[in-house]
Amino acid sequence: MASQLERLLRWYDERFGDLVGHLVEKKTIPRHRHTLWYYLGGMTLFLFFVQVATGILLLLYYRPSPGEAFESVQFIMTQVRFGWLVRGLHAWAGNLLIATAMLHMFSTFFLKAYRKPRELTWVTGCLLFFLFLGLGFSGYLLPWNELAFFATKVGTEMMAAVPLIGHWMLIVFRGGEEVTGATLTRFFGFHVAVLPLLTTAVLAAHLFLVQHFGMSVSPGVERAYRASGIPVPVLPFFPNFLLRDLIGWYVALGVLAALAALDPWGLGIKADAFAPTPAGIKPEWYFLFLFQTLKLLPAKLLWIEGEQFGVLVFGAAAGLWVLVPFLDHNPEGRSGRIFTALGVATVIYLAVLSLWAWGG
Repeated sequence: MASQLERLLRWYDERFGDLVGHLVEKKTIPRHRHTLWYYLGGMTLFLFFVQVATGILLLLYYRPSPGEAFESVQFIMTQVRFGWLVRGLHAWAGNLLIATAMLHMFSTFFLKAYRKPRELTWVTGCLLFFLFLGLGFSGYLLPWNELAFFATKVGTEMMAAVPLIGHWMLIVFRGGEEVTGATLTRFFGFHVAVLPLLTTAVLAAHLFLVQHFGMSVSPGVERAYRASGIPVPVLPFFPNFLLRDLIGWYVALGVLAALAALDPWGLGIKADAFAPTPAGIKPEWYFLFLFQTLKLLPAKLLWIEGEQFGVLVFGAAAGLWVLVPFLDHNPEGRSGRIFTALGVATVIYLAVLSLWAWGG
């Protein structure tokens, strides 16, 4: 038995080497005025783990059918010990996950961390963010309450605006022309199987790339240290940065627990597919900018419908966002300044349109 284990360990070492030892003993983190932004990635990872853990616990009682979904969530919240807390943690963690992922993505953008050779790190990070949005959207319907039902109806109607394949997408996601029990089961399948599998695969690739290429240093910091003639100071990953990262996890857990305990996630009333759409139904906060933009567009723009034009523009913008490392050929020069200005304009646009939709 011992000899077999030794052969297995030798086989592993010949192919992969001491990956854990490299991570513990040799990995370092640049230490400068922007180091604080590095902790957002760890917080996002932690919140994803919370989502997985609480989601598994909720699956023990949840039943994905129109006749039982609402009642099963109600049972979790009222009869299962600490069920209300687990559901609150899951719901709030989903929102905080998207918030920290968004902050992490924009901080990476403004610090130019997508520069060579980290192009694929940026691409996988963007794909992760889109998958997190998909997880949030697909999970919103599962309680089968009135707000989720009609918000999903509004959200899926946006898909119909996609040129050529819009109606096909609507049918695929709804399971028919209307939001029904088939929609619930499809969203359940996306939320607990398809999207988590894709997210896990992309997350593994992203973490590998981060480990392989290390943390980036912003051009401004690089120039300052180059001019001073001294190298950028580094911090050992283990135990120095890891302990600081764990403090960030504790902060995230504290905020999450406070939100779940002090502002429990409500359930509302059961969805009624035959009831009229209530006034003021809106999507979740991370889709408000899109919702408000489509509302403001005229019925016709150029030769196509206004909503189709909006969806095309947002789709093209998302594609260009993913391709930023390949479009910004000189991040430290003129093109870098142009992309920074575009990033600032994007942040302002998202904030203004979201607040407008929230208060409107």
